Amino acid sequence: MIILKTPEEIELMRESALIVSKTLGMIASEIKPGVSTLYLDKLAETFIRDHGATPAFLGMYGFPNSLCMSPNSQVVHGIPTDKPLENGDIISVDCGALKNGYYGDHAYTFEVGEVNPATKKLLQVTKESLYVGIREIKAGNRTEDVGYAIQKYCESHGYGVVRELVGHGIGKTMHEAPEMPNYGKRGRGKLMQEGLTVAIEPMINQGTKNIKQHKDGWTITTADGKPSAHFEHDVAIVNGKPELLSTFAYIYKALGITSDEENEFRKSPLVL
Repeated sequence: MIILKTPEEIELMRESALIVSKTLGMIASEIKPGVSTLYLDKLAETFIRDHGATPAFLGMYGFPNSLCMSPNSQVVHGIPTDKPLENGDIISVDCGALKNGYYGDHAYTFEVGEVNPATKKLLQVTKESLYVGIREIKAGNRTEDVGYAIQKYCESHGYGVVRELVGHGIGKTMHEAPEMPNYGKRGRGKLMQEGLTVAIEPMINQGTKNIKQHKDGWTITTADGKPSAHFEHDVAIVNGKPELLSTFAYIYKALGITSDEENEFRKSPLVL
C-alpha cells in the first residue's frame, strides 16, 4: 500500500534527508587517494549521530556499516573496507538517516583524483538522468513514466540500465511502496498522487545492464567489470509537482562546484 504523506510529515522527512545531504557533503571533502572507505564510514556514523539522528543502514537487514560504499564496477551495497582509494577510482556513497521517525536516503558517485573522460561521461549522464526522471514525478503520472524517461535517456548514450535494483517509496520505513524502476513503458505502473514520497536512484552501467551478486550477500557488481554510477534523491509530490527533499548542494560546496540543477525542483532557494 502506498502511504501518502501530509505536509507536516514531508517537512519531517526533509529534515532527515538534509542530514544525509550534510553527511555526504562532509564525506565529499574527505574523499581522496589513500583514504579507506572504512575510515569514511566511521566519519559518517559519528556525523549522523552528532546531528541527532541514527545511521539508517547500520544493522538494517544485517548490513554491517553506516554507508554503502561501492567503487568502480560495484553497482550498490558495497561494504566499506580498509583498502585505500586510488587515483582514478569512482565511488558511489549511499547514506541513510533516521530522525523523528522518518528516513532519508540519498547517494552520490564521487570522482577520486583524476578520472578518465569516459568514466566522467558516465557520471554526468547518470546524474542528468536522475533529473530527467524527477521531472516525471507528478500527480497523475505513473511510476513507469519515470523509469521510461531514465531508460530512454541513458540507453541513448549507450549505457546499460540495471533491472534487478530499483528506487522505492520512503517514509517511516526505508523501503515503502511503490517500487520505482529505472526502466519501463509510459502509462504503466502505480498512479502517483499528492503526498507521495520516493527515493529515485538511477543505477547505470558503462557496459552491460547485467549484474552479479557476490558471496558476501551484499556486493553487486557489473557482469562485465565495467564501471557503474549511482545517484539518488528523495522527492515528494507537493502541489502536484516534484519537490526535492535532499540536495547535492553540500557536496558542491565542498568540491567548489557551481550548479543550478536543483532550482526547478524547489519552491524557494536552499539556504545552506
